[in-house]
Amino acid sequence: MSYILALDQGTTSCRAIVFNRESEVVSVGQSEFTQIFPSSGLVEHNPNEIWETQLSTAIEALKNAKLSPSDISAIGITNQRETTILWNRKTGEPIYNAIVWQDRRTSAYCDEIRVKYAEIIREKTGLQVDAYFSASKINWILENVENARKAAENGEICFGTIDSWLIWKLTNGKVHITDVSNASRTMLFNINTLSWDDELLAIFNIPKSILPEVKSSSEIYAEVEIEELKGIKIAGNAGDQQAALFGQLCLQSGMSKSTYGTGCFLLQNTGTKPVKSTNNLLTTVAWKIGDETQYALEGSVFVGGAVVQWLRDELGIIEKSADVEKLANSVADNGGVYFVPAFSGLGSPHWNQDARGMIIGLTRGSSKAHIARAALESIAFQVADLIDSMQADSGINLPELRVDGGATQNETLLQFQADILQVPIVRGEITETTALGAAYLAGLAVGFWKDKNSLADSWKVGKIFTPKISAAKAFEMRKIWNEAVKRSLNWANQ
Repeated sequence: MSYILALDQGTTSCRAIVFNRESEVVSVGQSEFTQIFPSSGLVEHNPNEIWETQLSTAIEALKNAKLSPSDISAIGITNQRETTILWNRKTGEPIYNAIVWQDRRTSAYCDEIRVKYAEIIREKTGLQVDAYFSASKINWILENVENARKAAENGEICFGTIDSWLIWKLTNGKVHITDVSNASRTMLFNINTLSWDDELLAIFNIPKSILPEVKSSSEIYAEVEIEELKGIKIAGNAGDQQAALFGQLCLQSGMSKSTYGTGCFLLQNTGTKPVKSTNNLLTTVAWKIGDETQYALEGSVFVGGAVVQWLRDELGIIEKSADVEKLANSVADNGGVYFVPAFSGLGSPHWNQDARGMIIGLTRGSSKAHIARAALESIAFQVADLIDSMQADSGINLPELRVDGGATQNETLLQFQADILQVPIVRGEITETTALGAAYLAGLAVGFWKDKNSLADSWKVGKIFTPKISAAKAFEMRKIWNEAVKRSLNWANQ
């Protein structure tokens, strides 16, 4: 058994990646799944489609590598976080679609909760009260699906984030668990005591019986029961951004990474004690290995790479996502066009649920190329806003930023990120760091790798992007960006 299989369940696609002992990608299986938009601001997924798609990619990855389940030492799972599924404990059938982290249907409810309980929730969970997290989504399903609350109170319902759902399906319903990193994103988990919190459950009116058991991020949870992967140990589990932090081997306090996917997520390792943010960042559990828990500061951009998908699917100005770079580079600059992609409100550091998307600075000479360039630049501007807040909280000036995620193949984006931040952007040789983090956590649990410190030498630089514009130019562009953001705030309340 010389390989680890990572299941990387993302917001728009499922992937499965086989890694060898040298942390190299051996094979990949990948498939997109359906995005469901019932109405404005609502985003759902079909849980059964997610499961079927994830399983098929796992089978594909093994087939591509000409491997059988007996060749796999362990499975590690990483997943889109906060996305919420409730299912029947006996039948295993979801009682409603998965409500995705981007979904805003509970914004008004969260506004009510915030007035009374914001500080209590902040102290216990490290989170801002927002529709982003799982608690309000669970409450919505219990209140709006017929007989859901009664069934939950009778112990007939399971709640899980996507990791819990996949593990339940892999074990034919025998195991209902999550890990500390995913639990810390529900707004029901006390990150100080590392346990579900009765006061939080009461605030959101959620029965404790529906919750999964919370485990560490690296241990043998169970063996797979389904025939296609039967007998493989499930041994690693972490939310996608924490997994990426681990995959980037940001193992020491102060090390930071930014993942560029559907959203963008900046995390900084803060060591074994949670650091409370005074700049609207989140405090979250990074991972737990053995008896040691590490924490992180996190900034969340709701719409990162998703803005490129919007250009493709809604505006139709590109045929495939990769086309955006060529189109953006067909003009010398943004032509004064700025794009605030607040399709789902704005996350850190604004936490404005009612912000909405805006393209400003258009003239008769503005073209689709200027809009494409402004869209790419919007991703980098949002990450820069996060870094300002993180440096203020931690007191650490960023010497470099390690980056990963699908959008890091876009070198125009990374160059602009270096320009606007005025610091080096470092893309690792291996860009599949989210899946790699899950693989590392699983491999450590089964002895595939010796210990986490022994992994450090496996991280290798792929390419470094250094600033090419002046600090004064960067400052001026960020000043205009900040003015655009101000105009997008609270637009839904107009």
